[in-house]
Amino acid sequence: MPRRVTLTDRQREALFHLPVDQGDLLRHYTLSDEDHLRRVHRGEKRRGPVPTAFVPKAWGRQLKTEDGTFDLTGYRLCTLDRLRRAIRRRDVFPVRSLRYADPRKGLLTGAAWEAARPTVCRTVGVAVAGDEEVAKLSARLDLAYRQTAARVPDNDAVTITSTASGADLSIEALDKIDEPLSLTDLHTAINARLPQLDLPELILEMHARTGFGAAFTHASEGNARAGDIATTICAVLVAEATNTGFEPLLRPEVPALRRSRLSWVKQNFIRAETLSTANALLVAAHNRIPLTRAWGGGEVASADGLRFTVPVRTIHAGPNPRYFGRERGVTWYNLVSDRFSGLNAVTVPGTLRDSLHLLAVVLDQETELRPTEIMTDTAGYTDTIFGIFHLLGLQFSPRIADIAGARFWRVDGNADYGVLDDLATNRINIKLIVEHWDDLLRLAGSLKLGVVRAAGLTRVLQTNDRPTRLARALQELGRLIKSLYMLRFIDDETYRRRILVQLNRGESRHQLARTIFHGKRGELRQRYRVGQEDQLGALGLVVNLIVLWNTIYIDAALNQLRAEGHMILDEDVARLSPLGFRHINMLGRYAFTIPEMVARGELRPLRDPGATGIDDA
Repeated sequence: MPRRVTLTDRQREALFHLPVDQGDLLRHYTLSDEDHLRRVHRGEKRRGPVPTAFVPKAWGRQLKTEDGTFDLTGYRLCTLDRLRRAIRRRDVFPVRSLRYADPRKGLLTGAAWEAARPTVCRTVGVAVAGDEEVAKLSARLDLAYRQTAARVPDNDAVTITSTASGADLSIEALDKIDEPLSLTDLHTAINARLPQLDLPELILEMHARTGFGAAFTHASEGNARAGDIATTICAVLVAEATNTGFEPLLRPEVPALRRSRLSWVKQNFIRAETLSTANALLVAAHNRIPLTRAWGGGEVASADGLRFTVPVRTIHAGPNPRYFGRERGVTWYNLVSDRFSGLNAVTVPGTLRDSLHLLAVVLDQETELRPTEIMTDTAGYTDTIFGIFHLLGLQFSPRIADIAGARFWRVDGNADYGVLDDLATNRINIKLIVEHWDDLLRLAGSLKLGVVRAAGLTRVLQTNDRPTRLARALQELGRLIKSLYMLRFIDDETYRRRILVQLNRGESRHQLARTIFHGKRGELRQRYRVGQEDQLGALGLVVNLIVLWNTIYIDAALNQLRAEGHMILDEDVARLSPLGFRHINMLGRYAFTIPEMVARGELRPLRDPGATGIDDA
């Protein structure tokens, strides 16, 4: 016997007063069902039979009362449930929603798009006509297949074998390059010259050199300042980045380090906007150091995630036993340039696919560097990402750990690609790409010009169970671009090593971040998303401060060594790293003194119950 249910006032309000726009692919739920209920709710006459085509079998019993008549209450709940599911699938879009609104409405249209199209195509390097672009890419793919197939017999790293399920491709792992003696000696000489200091000293010194603390303004009173505010800002950054809270930093005799001042600055000055502005200043200062040019030109960046366990109760964390055990956690997904500086980061609950957030972390970064090639680990790529990166004029270069599981695609089904012919068994739907080419350009142009945000749009385009035709067209384009990339990946060992080197820089940066974030067992204990983002944003800023300080002093040490007559090779300088931390004390210092009154046997004065207690940051 089904349980009797009734609608609450809030449910009625949600069902009868929620404006909804119809999406492209409504298959089961239609707005006529909602319109029918609106009429019933207003007491109007029903038009025709009750629409029930959208009702699944699981809800069938709820639509009948005990005497077999139609149950309008169950029908209302079923409609509400199907509407909720349709909104989550983004088949329909609530008008007043921020999270589930239709992001495609923000795309360039009409005269604005007609005016922007030539500029967008010229900027990203694609043709205005879809058939022209597809013909060019098809010719490139055909040539790449033939050239790579011709070199496979001489490529000792590549092995292709025939199996019962088809051709199997494997690539040997890259050999580790030993460090030459000249580089080892250079490391030793530089490390012997780097000054030793505490983390707070380092941050204060970088403020004195760059003035980054001025980027932190009051949330509501832009010019609000207090005496020695820079010291307080630096202290809060230390407390957040090291995850220790305020306790090790409190000095009642120093106004800038009193608990009330630290709490005031944390609440009003440390936020995403100010952290991003300060980070842009640090990246600009780092780029002005001549040494950074030896590490890269700034055109390359890598994206990877660092996992943090969140042991407190919160909806802004997700489970994954591999990374968090029995707890839940978040992923700090960040973008690192080939000059070792962090450009941007987002906080992701749990361990969602990195590709969902890759576009946002690349397009929303606000530094002066504009990388054109983005490298990721295996988890960071999908066909869709290859397609959208091509439309944005960017090169997407993931490290593919399991190349045997990757699928190769072709345009010409009759072409003979020799040893690669059995690998390229999948056909690309060229017609679909051409049909939606203008929409694809409009999507890329709107992203490029900042008309729409990447985060919401990519979720719509990557709906796995029901992709729209536009999403499928982007996926087909991505398969063509991915095949071009994989042919280069298996053919060029130097290219594979270049990707590995950049990803290793990101891993080394994560090791430094782990060392800094040592308090509370390295666990993130913020309950709310904004708190998580602000604390990890402070961590990223402190990592960049260390990178900047190390680069300045490594450059000074190199100049001193050259002045002393040491022979320094350019190839050794290119392999140096500003991510070392053994000369930096992250743990603070402890004073082994007691007040005179305690030494005389007296008790310390008891605290005032009305005073501010120990912070729980």
